[in-house]
Amino acid sequence: MTRSALLVAAWVVIFAGCEVAAPCLGAATNDAFALARGRMVAQQLAEPGRDITNARVLAAMGKVPRHEFVPDSLRSRAYDDYPLPIGQGQTISQPFLVGFMTESLQPRPSDRVLEIGTGSGYQAAVLAQLVAEVYTIEIIEDLANQAAAILKRLGCTNVHVRAGDGFQGWPQAAPFDAIIVTCAPEKVPQPLVDQLKEGGRMIIPVGSAWNQELMLLHKHGGKLEQQAVLPVRFVPMTGQAARKSQDQIAKPERAK
Repeated sequence: MTRSALLVAAWVVIFAGCEVAAPCLGAATNDAFALARGRMVAQQLAEPGRDITNARVLAAMGKVPRHEFVPDSLRSRAYDDYPLPIGQGQTISQPFLVGFMTESLQPRPSDRVLEIGTGSGYQAAVLAQLVAEVYTIEIIEDLANQAAAILKRLGCTNVHVRAGDGFQGWPQAAPFDAIIVTCAPEKVPQPLVDQLKEGGRMIIPVGSAWNQELMLLHKHGGKLEQQAVLPVRFVPMTGQAARKSQDQIAKPERAK
């Protein structure tokens, strides 16, 4: 058996024995894609150079059936090392990026997490294994409905999905221990800062379409400590974030 095959087999065994916070997806490692998930974790996440080390995050990604969140025609590519289209001009993120952002949040079993940009629902499903409650908002109603149906079918009862503009967050459910944003505003929305608990963590891509940085934020004393952790390219945040960006574009003066 090759070293790669041994690693995959080892990860599958580890997944089976690692506890997660939520009861959903308990039998996911027994399906036909279990080895593909094990290979994804071993080669794309835990491999030297990728360096995701949080055992709970690795176990969650080894259990969540990523193929359930992509179109049927792309299921055979669900565990490959790149993003995939899910319709409506949106994508499911590369597995490494999902793992990296999740680990950066340092998820705890007691956490309540807000996600902006539900997309396929895959990121929410991963978080559902690791935290107490996930509140996720998607601006495209059809995607929100589709993700909610998949999450319900998989038994992720601790995920709450809402269609709406994520710029304003979810004030009725705030405050949150952590916030994860999977679309890029040009600046961090102040409502999200306000809804983050003292001591909370936020991971968010910030910048224009061609120049984005993934920012890790910690809230201390009502202020944010910011650290750029990775250059990225996400779809832009639409809705109010886009309108604010347009409002900031200087208009030419009329000739006098």
